[in-house]
Amino acid sequence: MLKIRGLHSGYGRIEALHGIDLDVPEGQVVSLIGANGAGKTTLLMTICGEPRAAAGEIIFDGRDITHLPTHQIARLGLAHSPEGRRIFGFMTVLENLQMGALVTDPKYFDEDLERMLVLFPRLKERLTQRGGTLSGGEQQMLAIARAMMSRPRLLLLDEPSLGLAPLVSKQLFANIAEINASDAMTILLVEQNAFQALKLADQAHIIVNGRIELSGTGAALLKDPAVRDAYLEGARPRTEVVK
Repeated sequence: MLKIRGLHSGYGRIEALHGIDLDVPEGQVVSLIGANGAGKTTLLMTICGEPRAAAGEIIFDGRDITHLPTHQIARLGLAHSPEGRRIFGFMTVLENLQMGALVTDPKYFDEDLERMLVLFPRLKERLTQRGGTLSGGEQQMLAIARAMMSRPRLLLLDEPSLGLAPLVSKQLFANIAEINASDAMTILLVEQNAFQALKLADQAHIIVNGRIELSGTGAALLKDPAVRDAYLEGARPRTEVVK
């Protein structure tokens, strides 16, 4: 569904991605793990059109979207739940979900709203509450639900468990697994919790200093001694290359 070849991107004269090649097959969860500053968030943002790719190509469902504006990319069926949630804090939960649905046919709104409130029942209890007053976990649920309201075919999730308590994170990962299973949703997941990211993943990649250094199935990377040493078992992610 998503094919990235030779992707270079960055900010001004600072290049953050150095020739990324990545495939996200339809219906799969593909996880991307790596240390802070490795280029994970830049990759997701570049897929969405900001920053622009300096070189290479991004093909989504057979169409080159490398130079399309972000709003056109969204209308093609690609949704992004960004790092830090970035919900509209002054808007209610319902209004945030309405914003997510702007790129879709209004006839689906009631159906999609009900589906999100079943998936995230806490949001149903907070429907008229301002987003900025929600807990961190509730805000992350809202960020994902808002993205889902656009009826995407590909969902980009950036650090969904960041700053959340372990029990809340566990529930959130269960929600992500359910979205993939029940909706056959294709997901590209960026996540610091390497264990959960690899456990969920059909395919996974490790990015180091803007380059993909290791790829494989999630199960295989979970068993890889070098990966376990660098990213699992309580270790802090290292910046050196994993081989």
